[in-house]
Order: sequence, then C-alpha cells, then structure tokens
Amino acid sequence: MNRRDDLQRDLLREPAWLRWTLIALAVIVTALLVLMPLLMVLGAAFGDGFQTWLAALNEPYAVDALKLTLFTAAIVIPVNAIFGTMTAWAVTRFEFRFKRVLLALIDLPFAVSPVVAGLCLVLLFSTTHGWFAQLLEHYDIKILFARPGIVLATLFITFPFVVRELIPLMQQQGADEELAARSLGASAWTMFRRVTLPNIKWGLLYGVLLCGARAMGEFGAVSVVSGHIRGLTNTLPLHIEILYNEFDSTAAFAAASLLSGLALITLILKFWLEARHGDALAQSHRRH
Repeated sequence: MNRRDDLQRDLLREPAWLRWTLIALAVIVTALLVLMPLLMVLGAAFGDGFQTWLAALNEPYAVDALKLTLFTAAIVIPVNAIFGTMTAWAVTRFEFRFKRVLLALIDLPFAVSPVVAGLCLVLLFSTTHGWFAQLLEHYDIKILFARPGIVLATLFITFPFVVRELIPLMQQQGADEELAARSLGASAWTMFRRVTLPNIKWGLLYGVLLCGARAMGEFGAVSVVSGHIRGLTNTLPLHIEILYNEFDSTAAFAAASLLSGLALITLILKFWLEARHGDALAQSHRRH
C-alpha cells in the first residue's frame, strides 16, 4: 500500500463529527457563494416570463454581443490548443537555457491583473502614443477598439490553461514511447500523431474547455481594449455591464443567464471528462 493510501486511511480514522462538520461547512459555503447567486440570476432572468427573456436575447445588440463572444472563442481556443501543445512539448522534451524564465512567463497571465494586460495592449497598439503607432497608421491597421484587440487580450489571458494542463501530464508520461517510435523510423509528425497526441488528448481537451470558459467570460482586459462600441466591440460580459448600468435589469439578467448557461455546459463536459478519464486527469492535477 502506498503513502497516499496510508494517508487516506488515517484521515478516515478522524472522528465522524469532524468529518461531517467539514463536509457541511464545504456544502454551505459552496451553496452561499456559488449556487445561490446562480439561482438568483436565473430567477431574475425568468422572473417576467419566458417571452420577456427570449425578447431580451433577440435584441440586436445582444445578438451581436453573443456573436462576438463566440467569434473570439472560436479563434482563441484553436490558437491556444496549437501553441499550448507546442510549448508544452518544447518544455517537457528539450533542455535549453532560460527554461525557467519561459515557465515563469507562461504563468504571467495568472499573476497579472486582466486590466493591466489590457493597458499593456493600449501602450503597444494605440494609434496616438503606442509603440507601433506609426506602423499601424502607415498600413491602416486598427487593433484597439476593434476585434483584433479583443482577440489579442483574450489570447493573453487564456494562454496558460492549455499548456499548464499538458506540461505535468507529459512530464509524468515521459518520452520513452516517442523515442521508440523515432527509433523505428517514424517521422516527427507521425510520432506526434500516433503516439503523443493519443496520450495527451484528454488533458488537451480539458485545457481547451477551461480556455473556452475563460474566453467567453473574460471582462477586464477586453473592457480596456474594446471601446464599448455597441454592436461592434461589445462582448456578452460587456453587454451585461452596459445593461445593468442603464438599469435594464431584466435584459442584463437574461444575458447573464445565457453566459451562465454556457458556463454550465462547460462544467458538464468537465464532469464527463473527469468521470470517464479521471485517473489521467488526476495524475495531471497532482503534478501542479
């Protein structure tokens, strides 16, 4: 029996009242901080009836905000999946100078406030005082207050999710199977497609789900670079803020319920992944 099983057995020897007290506290705190706000949002969204909820979501600005949110996620998810996989492979399969620096930079979006990230993009791409102002003006390229700025801000915030899921998993698996494939004459692409990708596919999908959930719900960085132009640069979170500031609470909660529904779909897929491939994912999480 390994050390983990011994620790789990020791924990089960704790008094029953202590175990149930901790469980009850966890349930109560989760209900107060997570479940109750969600139920209140749904109650407020459907308080005036289903037709009112549907009319709020069919409003043109709401439709445009939803389209922009999904458009951004549709770009961010595959880009992060591809470059996150490449980065994880480079970190786990090669030794090079400044490797620790690269790992620190990967975690930077977790440490930096999203608002600060948005301001950094403003310093880079502002057409008045940005570092690339002359270049952007010369080629008539608009980054800020347009879709490219929103996509860049969301890419920065969501980049760590895929790579941080894959690095521990690929470290745990090692490179033995890949080396065997190469020794048998497989090309690098064949090795990746036949050996590496099947071994990491569930961790990759898990990271993609987390990336998609954050991309659809990102507010801070997108708020700085979007310009809040209705129908053009407002994502769904920004649309909710505008409606709430205008005291249109019914429409605001209707849009919030839609965003919550997208999050619940992601959560259901996450639970399905953990139930079906829990061992592989648990190994990945224990290495974080």
